[in-house]
Amino acid sequence: MDIPQNPLLDNLELIAKQVVEGFIIGLHKSPFHGFSVEFAEHRLYNQGDALRHVDWKVFGRTDKLFVKKYEEETNLRCCIVLDTSSSMYFPKEEGKMSKLDFSCLAAACLLQLTKRQLDAASLAFFDDSLYYFSECRSAHSHYRQLVYELEKLLKKPAENRPTNAAKALHQVADQMHKRSLIVVFSDMMDGAEDLEELFSALQHLKYNKHEVILFHVMDGAKEIGFEFENRPYEFVDMESGERIKLQPHQVKDTYINRMADYLQEIENKCHQYHIDLVKADLTEPVDQVLNAFLLKRNKML
Repeated sequence: MDIPQNPLLDNLELIAKQVVEGFIIGLHKSPFHGFSVEFAEHRLYNQGDALRHVDWKVFGRTDKLFVKKYEEETNLRCCIVLDTSSSMYFPKEEGKMSKLDFSCLAAACLLQLTKRQLDAASLAFFDDSLYYFSECRSAHSHYRQLVYELEKLLKKPAENRPTNAAKALHQVADQMHKRSLIVVFSDMMDGAEDLEELFSALQHLKYNKHEVILFHVMDGAKEIGFEFENRPYEFVDMESGERIKLQPHQVKDTYINRMADYLQEIENKCHQYHIDLVKADLTEPVDQVLNAFLLKRNKML
């Protein structure tokens, strides 16, 4: 479908619903599943209990037989985490979708999917810290509130707000007490020097048994290909306000090579830590990016 390139996305819920209805037919089953069982408590071993449920670590410490009890978990818990730092407002061009617009629409589509499955969802927003974190619930009124928060976010001015994704993701890991699907939307503009710390935070989520999906949102033409006219430009750091004047052709080759190395390092680390990486390029429509990802995931399950 043809998605209107409106930076404010005036009716986010309606557009998300149209997008989801456009590709839901191609999904033979849900692309997201709840976790089948979750540990509940120990109880003393009774004769006849299956030995596979015995907690042998506890036996080694106490010399007593205890059996692990589990409770069924049928529904999914999904937390969508959005980077709202100032770099996410790029590009600031009339009639063109910014990285934040893209992320909010994609998030609204995922919320629409969880709503259809009667799953629980929550939202988290961060810039240099985690400043909004909703409860994880499945009620229809809760879903409407989350969409409202996304619409408010789209109207928030692009002030000089720096990024500290690592700090925010550690906070999410500390506050999400039940096993969940964590979907992160970010342009990963913390910088190459902070990449280790950022992936340490993502590892924290994985260590807590969460499944992590990272949507790396970028403007492929300008941020990766550095496609600017051969004339003088003043480039402005949207987070710090720092300015520099230069001719793009003077730095283009160096920039492209360093960006390629940085993107490859992100891809390698995601593979190393078993994080599902989705390359979200603003040159592709939101529905196309989501459809390709969900169809791929659908076939893997």
